[in-house]
Amino acid sequence: MSNLIVHGGTPLRGRVTPSANKNAVLPVLCATLLTRAPLRLVGVPDITDVRKILEIFRTLGSEVRWDHASATLELHHQATHFDAATHRLPEEMRSSIMLVPPLLARFGVARLEDNVKGCTLGVREIDPHVEVFRSFGGQVERAEGSLLVRRVGMLTPVHHWLDYASVTTTENFVLCAVAAQGTSTLTNAASEPHVQEFCRFMQMLGAQIEGVGTSRLTVHGGGELGGGEFRFAEDFHEITTFLALGAITGGDVVVKNSAPENFPLIDRTFAKFGVRVEHRDGWSRAFVDGPLTVQTPFTPNVLTKVEAAPWPYFPVDLLPIFIALGVRAQGNAMFWNKVYDGALGWTGELSKFGAHVYQSDPHRIVTFGGGQLAPAVVESPYIIRVAIALFMVAASIPGRSEIRNATPIRRAHPHFVENLRSLGARVEWTAEE
Repeated sequence: MSNLIVHGGTPLRGRVTPSANKNAVLPVLCATLLTRAPLRLVGVPDITDVRKILEIFRTLGSEVRWDHASATLELHHQATHFDAATHRLPEEMRSSIMLVPPLLARFGVARLEDNVKGCTLGVREIDPHVEVFRSFGGQVERAEGSLLVRRVGMLTPVHHWLDYASVTTTENFVLCAVAAQGTSTLTNAASEPHVQEFCRFMQMLGAQIEGVGTSRLTVHGGGELGGGEFRFAEDFHEITTFLALGAITGGDVVVKNSAPENFPLIDRTFAKFGVRVEHRDGWSRAFVDGPLTVQTPFTPNVLTKVEAAPWPYFPVDLLPIFIALGVRAQGNAMFWNKVYDGALGWTGELSKFGAHVYQSDPHRIVTFGGGQLAPAVVESPYIIRVAIALFMVAASIPGRSEIRNATPIRRAHPHFVENLRSLGARVEWTAEE
């Protein structure tokens, strides 16, 4: 594990170019197995999950050429092979479940570790994925320590309605539907920006997908997929993170952003804490006039609140970032995670800084902000933006703080510390003994 040491109290200033969204890059990488044509992906971040998938590709015999300096990846899966007796997908990376449909389509079988997991956000079952695989004609059975998914004959098109708008289940549905002969529809599909980016990649390959960005997708499958070049957009999570870092430290951070159309609700949420966001000429900037302050609602007898749920709600992955703002802002605010039941237990760590945070139930907390805070040593769970939220609070407090077990940051942000230093932060990684 690695820890982050930060000497806080310095206003961060400067310009940052964010990396691509991990949650767009990983499903795109999995989808590349569906085509035998050469591909060129531009903007691929050097993060741990990408490395793991590329290592799988090499093991399967694919051609992989990755230029780290230009973040350009060339893939060719023409000679790829898969043997369920020897090849397994890694259990420590939840996104590996999206390798199942292309393996099923090309080789008729996929083997998945039984305990697929990602970060510690509560119960994240794989039942919705199993339902999708079975609906397309896949046979799912348990083997020793793993799941085997097989098909007999070709995948068949289906009309499916998800229990909830799951991102990875939506992507798995599209991957299966593209390989099936005929038209499939999905109702209650996820529509996050990274899901839309994934669908645009599939369309570049030649897939016919209707309804991108909505809750109902129609996929006309069975056509041959080609290759080409695809350029990833900047991660809206990382854009928001650096804007929030500028605001919480009283600085001035400008962030490259080629898709401001994704930000109206995020901008309004910033405004609840006295932060004004401006988008101009492909860049975004956050302004704060005076100290962070929770804005009083028009209905004065209710708390200002941030409700996080599947898109187009406020993104649940960004909730910790705004909890950090709530801790520092004058006034009280409620934060509501409508998705994960284990995602707010970390907020007790904020009390080590002297923050006053009350957890009313597994899904809701209230911050009583504006109090005097002090540097601290805190422990992060294995959740990417929780580690960043703890860092944000530490960066806003003069003195030395330590965020222990901050390793998950490396899963999504390849140059996090380097970018912070370019903005004037005094921060460094240190290995835990």
